[in-house]
Amino acid sequence: MAGHSKWANIQHRKGRQDAVRSKLFSKLAKEITVAAKMGDPDPEKNPRLRLAVKEAKSQSVPKDVIDRAISKASIGDAENYEEIRYEGYGPGGVAVIVEAMTDNRNRTASVVRSTFSKSGGNLAETGAVSFMFERKGLVSYNSNVGDAEVVFDAAILAGAEDVESSDDGHDIYCEGSDLNEVSNILEKNLGESESSKLIWKPNVTTELDLSGAEKLMKLINALEDDDDVQTVTANFEVSDEVMAQL
Repeated sequence: MAGHSKWANIQHRKGRQDAVRSKLFSKLAKEITVAAKMGDPDPEKNPRLRLAVKEAKSQSVPKDVIDRAISKASIGDAENYEEIRYEGYGPGGVAVIVEAMTDNRNRTASVVRSTFSKSGGNLAETGAVSFMFERKGLVSYNSNVGDAEVVFDAAILAGAEDVESSDDGHDIYCEGSDLNEVSNILEKNLGESESSKLIWKPNVTTELDLSGAEKLMKLINALEDDDDVQTVTANFEVSDEVMAQL
């Protein structure tokens, strides 16, 4: 079982969903504000903002929170956030990419570096691990939208590259630059998606045993708990046996 798609399952089992949700709302609102500030405050004219709003809605962020995040940018009341990518190695040599939005670069770098060190990893230079990933768009649907064949046909029609279907649902991958267009076409054919976002998709993975997986979880959880961190991606793989014990 590979990386990001299993991470939500692990968090759910660990009962972290409620703890993560309040932070998730603020992270999604921050992305909306930054997207609105960088472009047009109208989601229909700003692809990045449209995707940010869509993702927020799929995570049940209240409409007033979304509207407030957009208006903050419109009236010039938003903080100046800088987008930074950190790269490093976690326990077991797993490659980790951390994406942050911060109003204080020094503070964030210090916290991220310290978190890596405390968890048996180390922060590396930008570019040290990103070559092990590809920037892709990911559109996710529940299994009830149709069987694998129906979703595959819709994905190909929309210009997607690959589909992974399981009992949990369907993950549709496309080029990162095509995400807005692909998600729009899929929405017309399959309805509203569960999630639509840019991801780092590993093209090389590192298999971890139970001990290694638990150490990596500790690192990722600690990074995600930082308010400046937007996303954390790791190229780990675990067997079904290890997954059952997490």
